[in-house]
Amino acid sequence: MIHLRGLTKRFGTFQALDGVDLTVEAGKVQGLLGPNGAGKTTTVKVLTTLLEPDEGDAFISGYSVRREAHAARTCLGVSGQYAAVDDKLTGMENLTLVGQLYGMRRSAARARARELLEHFRLDGVPSGQRTGSYSGGMRRRLDLAGALVARPPVVVLDEPTTGLDPRGRRDTWEAIASLADDGTAVLLTTQYLEEADELSDSIAVIDRGRIVAEGSASELKSRAGGVRLDFTLADQGSLADAHALLTAAGLDVTRGERSRRLSSSAPHGEGSLVTALSAFDEANITVSEASLRQPTLDDVFLKITDQPPGSARGTHPMPERVSV
Repeated sequence: MIHLRGLTKRFGTFQALDGVDLTVEAGKVQGLLGPNGAGKTTTVKVLTTLLEPDEGDAFISGYSVRREAHAARTCLGVSGQYAAVDDKLTGMENLTLVGQLYGMRRSAARARARELLEHFRLDGVPSGQRTGSYSGGMRRRLDLAGALVARPPVVVLDEPTTGLDPRGRRDTWEAIASLADDGTAVLLTTQYLEEADELSDSIAVIDRGRIVAEGSASELKSRAGGVRLDFTLADQGSLADAHALLTAAGLDVTRGERSRRLSSSAPHGEGSLVTALSAFDEANITVSEASLRQPTLDDVFLKITDQPPGSARGTHPMPERVSV
């Protein structure tokens, strides 16, 4: 349903996309993750016909976004990073207008609007209340509902749960899962790694305009090197010494200055934990918490891109693409 083939986009000397290939099948949720500036938003803008690529092409239900942009848009629902609702209209009026823009009869559009307002728990809002007085979470839910009015076969969700409270996020997760269950192809960009873990059938990691890793969440986690060690130190002053001890033992270590936490690889499982604690004891480093855990998508980001998903692009060398 979605095919990206060799997408390339430059802004002056800046290479935003550098040969992106990606396929999303019907009934699947494809996560697209990456640091800020990695190319996620540019990919979304090309796919939604807002930008034309310099090279390559993207296809929505078989329609080229370069040559058949209008036809591609008729098959596409989009919810962007910011809620695109008309503040002077009610929720019903917003959704009815979207339906009519898609060519639906007014009665059918209103019926679909009522269905979506109930689904997203907006049916309890007074019928005459304009969306300008909605909370941020309510506006996000209405915006997502607008992307679904015409039951498009392809939906692009660009960070759809930004600004939502935990209940609103969970409701949105359920809506996205139901889309896939109904056969919709979903491209989901997010900076909430738990969201990608929960929803995505497959995850692509983009960095410096290239897809650098692909696979299921469990497959990507295996790239992080098996089980991990987590330590919380009793005082911040010993953090650097503890970091040096683990690094000297050949472990891959990350640390949080304010949290006094260290995380490292554990090539020997419990044996690595015992060895590390013994080394800390000999160095008079007090550990308040220690644990073994399975790797997370955060670990994947740190290993593949050398930075968490919400950070700016670094200066590390371009990693090679990894298929798992």
